[in-house]
Amino acid sequence: MSTIEVFADVCCPFTHVGLRRIVAARRARGVEGVRLVCRAWPLEWVNGAPLDADHVAREVTALREQVAPGLLRGFSAARFPSTSIPALALAAAAYRLGAERGEMVSLLLRDELFERGRDIADDAVLASVAARAGVEPASPAEREALVRVDYDAGRARGVLGSPHFFVGGEGWFCPSLHIEQRDGVFHVTEDPVAAERILAAVLDAGAHTPE
Repeated sequence: MSTIEVFADVCCPFTHVGLRRIVAARRARGVEGVRLVCRAWPLEWVNGAPLDADHVAREVTALREQVAPGLLRGFSAARFPSTSIPALALAAAAYRLGAERGEMVSLLLRDELFERGRDIADDAVLASVAARAGVEPASPAEREALVRVDYDAGRARGVLGSPHFFVGGEGWFCPSLHIEQRDGVFHVTEDPVAAERILAAVLDAGAHTPE
């Protein structure tokens, strides 16, 4: 099976937009067999502090207003999760059952947060996603270890941030979106063919699910 590997935080709005662009491009090209393998890159570990809900809300507003008016419609800063570790661990547990199941959970979690405004650190929300995907949630004692495997792998591979895409030996950090902050305001531009380039790379490389 061909795959696109992505190191990302489930609470990163740029990743949500990037993944949705790839899913749309995949559908348009009729290459549904290409799977997204979303691996944990918890920004709260990278930064040494939880993500700030108000900061993320400003990013969401910029993305929605400037490049993705059809996405991020239900985001709620008031219900932003205090940690991404439980959700990242659920996705990691799902990938143990296969790339298709893992991708399903990774996308569902992001939809819950960004399109439905739900707290994906809440056990009831996690249980609902797990039940829909037929996945046994990781226990609280297992969560950090599951996430740590991906985080250590990302550090070894030189991940720069969320999202960082890999196909075979080639990598791209946030390839479709270019973000800068000027005078406290986020300015976002989009590369409209980035998703197509990544799909072309995976089809050309014939990449396989990483071990």
